[in-house]
Amino acid sequence: MVKFELDERLTRDSERLTLLGLCDVRLMRDSRWPWLVLVPQRPDVSEVFDLTPLDQAVLTFEQNLVASTLKKATGAVKINVGALGNIVRQLHVHVIARFEGDANWPGPVWGHGSAVPYEAQPCDEFKRKFLEALQS
Repeated sequence: MVKFELDERLTRDSERLTLLGLCDVRLMRDSRWPWLVLVPQRPDVSEVFDLTPLDQAVLTFEQNLVASTLKKATGAVKINVGALGNIVRQLHVHVIARFEGDANWPGPVWGHGSAVPYEAQPCDEFKRKFLEALQS
């Protein structure tokens, strides 16, 4: 049996926020946007249709849960959700809170400038707010 391993780029560019039933919920190390990534913990999966039908349903549920929680925790104007995977082939779903006037609003976050790392206190505050919203 093949063991699940997180792609090294996702490991480098994000940190674990929490684990759900299927997905590892990760915070991207870019403070310009509240940007989460859901990674289904299944080996050798690059597309949603590679998941079992049950895992597809669970992914949809967890994606909606994380998106609604992110909106509640941040007060975002819009939540962007996408699974691209052109560079990192491992299936992962981006969930990004967007605000009018944020870096590159209303354009996409991909390829815009360079990541701005979180400082410790704002990162801890974001994590606390998100996890509290997830529990409520």
